[in-house]
Amino acid sequence: MPDRTNHRTSGNFPAMSATTETDLTAHSEAAPPVLLVHGFGTSASATWRYNGWLDLLADAKRAAIAVDLLGHGQAPHPTDPEAYRDLEDHVLAAMPDQAVDAVGFSAGASVILWLAAHHPRRFRRIVVAGVGANLFERDSERLRVIAEAVRTGTFDDPQLRYFADLPEAGSSRDENVDPELRAAMAAFLSRPDRRFFTPEILARVTMPVLVALGDRDFAGPADPLVEALPDATHKVLRGVDHFATPKDFGFIDAALDFLGAQPF
Repeated sequence: MPDRTNHRTSGNFPAMSATTETDLTAHSEAAPPVLLVHGFGTSASATWRYNGWLDLLADAKRAAIAVDLLGHGQAPHPTDPEAYRDLEDHVLAAMPDQAVDAVGFSAGASVILWLAAHHPRRFRRIVVAGVGANLFERDSERLRVIAEAVRTGTFDDPQLRYFADLPEAGSSRDENVDPELRAAMAAFLSRPDRRFFTPEILARVTMPVLVALGDRDFAGPADPLVEALPDATHKVLRGVDHFATPKDFGFIDAALDFLGAQPF
């Protein structure tokens, strides 16, 4: 599948450059670019290119900006948690001056909502998935256990298997597991200013937001998030769990429709 995106690695790093395969000026000025931010433990390419999002947006004549979160994909992989402070700024630096539409999954959804609360004029419409009541939780011990599963590639709780078998770092049963990459992702989870949302913060997200959440997703229920957002629409993804969300046709269709980006 061809990569037709303006794929920008995140961060304020002078040595970094974007690989641009789409001429952004070729797209209609009436349709803003679409910012795509993936979830934890994966990458922009794995989430948006391989699941068909980039081709669909290209067919709709919409420019895509697929950003790798710090510690993921083609972005730098620091292993010091302090390096992940103000993580959202690395995504903000990859955004154009004009307002964008945005789609975020899981950790990427959290980043987009935080940015939208603090920079509302930079966004027109937003789609978030894989987040709900979990945005309001403050379980530091659970985060510590997850970070350890990521770092070591081992787990005692079956629910931690995904984090032990990170798609970008190799399976815990794979002899080629990259310890540096695992250390970077563990540092990502251990960053000192991990964001916790409140209704007051989310009240600043005044643009239209689609909240898509699978009925089997552990991030739910969606109600607290939907109720906290001033202009939210809730889409239930039937029979969909957290990790299947980015490739779910129901989610893709609802997101593109919400952004006015249907290719046909």
